[in-house]
Amino acid sequence: MSALIHYESSVDEATVKYLEQTETVFSSSNATCDFARWLQWYAFDVIGAITYSKRHGFIDKVKDVDGMVRYLGWLFSYVAPNPIIRILDRFDLNPFSFAVVKFAKARMSERLAAIDEAKSNGHLDSTPSVGRGDLLSMFLKAKEASPTFFHDGRVLTLAVSMAFAGSETTGISLAAVFYYLIKNPEKYSRLVQEIDDAAGLGLIEERPSGLISWAESQKLPYLDACIKEAFRLHPATGLLLERVVPPHGAEICSEYIPGGTIVGCNAWVIHRRPEVFGEDVDVYRPERWLEVSKEKRKEMDGKNISLLEMYKLIPTFLRRFEVFLADPGQEWKLHNAWFVRQLNFDVTFKIRDRSVSKTDGDKYET
Repeated sequence: MSALIHYESSVDEATVKYLEQTETVFSSSNATCDFARWLQWYAFDVIGAITYSKRHGFIDKVKDVDGMVRYLGWLFSYVAPNPIIRILDRFDLNPFSFAVVKFAKARMSERLAAIDEAKSNGHLDSTPSVGRGDLLSMFLKAKEASPTFFHDGRVLTLAVSMAFAGSETTGISLAAVFYYLIKNPEKYSRLVQEIDDAAGLGLIEERPSGLISWAESQKLPYLDACIKEAFRLHPATGLLLERVVPPHGAEICSEYIPGGTIVGCNAWVIHRRPEVFGEDVDVYRPERWLEVSKEKRKEMDGKNISLLEMYKLIPTFLRRFEVFLADPGQEWKLHNAWFVRQLNFDVTFKIRDRSVSKTDGDKYET
């Protein structure tokens, strides 16, 4: 995580705008919000800031810019079950070109032009950073060091991949955390109380923006447990994480598997193993992460590239807003097209009165 902390300021800028827009557009008028979509727009803009030092514009415009998210939803629904796409990919004939790629190409062209101008003016030697420390700068540095391997096409692919993976997985995981908290009022209340207590003890700095830093979020053990439990119950990917067996073959679960065979494990199955997580595997119970030994927790634990955004946004958001299901009796619906997206997650927001302790679980009943 230490390398990702470099991008915390980019996350902060997007988060401040996100909080402002949530209040202006939704809570001030008690308007209903499609929370899963709103969270994905946040994730999309954060990954844009981290990759290109420029947000895509979802938060500022409060809309699906150029239909990027709608198109990605359609694309995954079409591609996930379609074996023809693999054949097209093999011959570089994939026909899909869309707004995410256009945005990436525009940012790359801008950056390359700025690099050329800086070099012509003698302001830059060989490092194509142009004063920026985003991921695109990192990719271009790799290109300069190894131009044959890191050609422009590969740099573009890396940048676009960040938008794909960074927005979908983070948005889905954020929605899962909020959904399970709202559906479990006592867990919601306990987490809010932990955040309030930490602020009261001076473990969280009182900033005008209300932001919570990554370092401060690491002092909140119940937050950590709530996020990990949501990861467990709702992995972002719903299909196999494929691997190819080496040519000499391999023994897996006492079975010989020939070389070249594609194998994989489904996280939705692994995360519900009672011998690892206990008999209540279908229950959202963050406490399980606090009850086990360090050795057992390593067996249960995982890693996720979106941690920086999640550990900052969730406590910051819950300090500022109360979140309620628009229809307390409605369950969300899940759509598995490689990523398991959430539908029917409509909520309303209310500005919190932090002068009053929010410890009454009834306040969040669904």
